[in-house]
Amino acid sequence: MHMNSQDILPFTRPDIDEDTIAGVAEVLRSGWITTGPWCAKFEQALSEYFGGRRVLAYSSGTVTMEVALKLLGIGPGDEVITTPLSWVATSNVILTVGATPVFVDIDPVTRNIDAGRIEAAITPRTRAILPVHLAGLPADLDAIHALAARHRLRVIEDAAQAIGSLWQGRLIGSFGDFASFSFHPNKNITSIEGGCLVLPEGADVDLARRLRLQGVQRSGLDGMDVDVVGGKSNLTDVAARVGWGQLQRVDEFNARRRVLAQAYFTAFDAIGLVARGVQLPPRDFIQSNWHMFQIVPPPQVQRAALMQALKDRGIITGVHYPPIHLFSLYRQRGLKPGDFPHAETVGASILTLPLFPAMRDSDVTRVAAALDAVLRQFGL
Repeated sequence: MHMNSQDILPFTRPDIDEDTIAGVAEVLRSGWITTGPWCAKFEQALSEYFGGRRVLAYSSGTVTMEVALKLLGIGPGDEVITTPLSWVATSNVILTVGATPVFVDIDPVTRNIDAGRIEAAITPRTRAILPVHLAGLPADLDAIHALAARHRLRVIEDAAQAIGSLWQGRLIGSFGDFASFSFHPNKNITSIEGGCLVLPEGADVDLARRLRLQGVQRSGLDGMDVDVVGGKSNLTDVAARVGWGQLQRVDEFNARRRVLAQAYFTAFDAIGLVARGVQLPPRDFIQSNWHMFQIVPPPQVQRAALMQALKDRGIITGVHYPPIHLFSLYRQRGLKPGDFPHAETVGASILTLPLFPAMRDSDVTRVAAALDAVLRQFGL
């Protein structure tokens, strides 16, 4: 079956408006295209969005976590607790600073780190907890912050997917300790590539800045010193202009995502997906920003075959994520199948369905009809 590109429904697609496109052209014409006035403007807008907290923009939502770990002095001999069901960057940054990631299994319903299992993983070497808000559904921050306070640990939220998500009525990133966000093209807002780090009171903002650009400290017109190994992770003004334009629309985007997610539930209830063994995400329309709509088909449905059957119908799906501890890099560190059974069960089957603001209501109907037909082929 041959399809033209109009018939293809991607699992996500950024929505860049004409004002932003024109704004990028202005930045390009200005002659100042790397970090400059627009980056400062984007940071200021983010700071206002997060309730006045200090925010720095970076070239990715990965390096932001690395910077947070470095600001806390976390390194060799230290342990950081996190989830095995996330993008591998979450734990790779812990290895990057020389520390050891300690995984704790997920709650199979929320698919986030199971806060009730964290305490058992705390040792004298534990320095921080790095929870992930998977698909924009917040992890249990009350329980996590209570544990952190009791054990004198720091919290670095991997909020890559959670811009606009709420915890107990408060915006993720507007309270707590460190919070790291991503603006990758598949996120709820994008700066093409990029991310930001929300810093707590008392954090060394100057060091966070120096770590962004080779550790360089300038004074006067010609004074320069370097006292720390910094990387190269500054955000360009071109990217910042895109991010700023997107931030103006974050509430609009997230509202549309909620409408589409609700439409999915309605369509899936009509075809009885749950009764057919498909696990749906929690029906959370208060806290989640609906970054992704993920289903977990029953084990007898081979995910690759399901993806191919949907792709044949022009529907593109994604996998977010295989369990981190089963990658070679982590198996070499002694981790193995059976260590985190919930993450393994979910990770083996989880499937991300199309969800993005420009999707039409009819696209939801199309996905539901395709799923219905394909599952019948699997005998469900």
